[in-house]
Amino acid sequence: GEHDIPLILITAGTEAERRRIAPFLSPHHVDGVLLISSHRGNPMIDHLRRADLPFVCCGKPLGERDAVSYVAANDREGARVMVRHLLESGRKRVATIAGPQDTPGGLERLQGYREMLAEHGIAHDKRLVAVGDYSRASGEACMQRLLTSTPDVDAVFVASDLMADGALAAIERAGLRVPEDIAVGGFDDSPVAPAAHPPLTTIRQPWDRISEMMVRQLLAQIDGEGPATVILPTGLVVRESA
Repeated sequence: GEHDIPLILITAGTEAERRRIAPFLSPHHVDGVLLISSHRGNPMIDHLRRADLPFVCCGKPLGERDAVSYVAANDREGARVMVRHLLESGRKRVATIAGPQDTPGGLERLQGYREMLAEHGIAHDKRLVAVGDYSRASGEACMQRLLTSTPDVDAVFVASDLMADGALAAIERAGLRVPEDIAVGGFDDSPVAPAAHPPLTTIRQPWDRISEMMVRQLLAQIDGEGPATVILPTGLVVRESA
């Protein structure tokens, strides 16, 4: 059903911004908070607890000992599905460009990559792992590094479509073709994926369901329910890059 509740969007990426908004995040001003970004050690979580405000995180908060409400896509399983797809298409040297390792998505997707290689009897090779920051530029730089350190790489699983788009640019600049020489798989199914050259095979995140479930959980907490966890399935979207 519809709820007539105003939504206020606040960006608090820096310590100064967090200090500025802290007084506003109290039961006098807001009924609850949807926390979209959850880096390890996010001070916002402690602040919201102390303020006794209901809140729901997008993605599993890292390093939290107490129960926290969160809604997440199944990042690990999504990564496993993509790496399996690359291996079953005959690729032998599958690299990854992981996301930041202080974010749940970055950690879980790298874990899924490692698990699937192990299940196929492939030994872990740290030269095949690069870590980016989800930006296009970092995807390009990481791919360049992988092409230099492991010239026999024939596939790469990239933890976001934006980084994958950067990887495509690096591969093209090296005079290699996608998917003939190197298959590329992304993650998110963001608008970048179908617009990429070639269009990107990727893992779809159920963004509509994630946002819907976050709001539902927050309303339930405002009504007095305790923290809950929802993990939503992802899906493989096959296009031309892999």
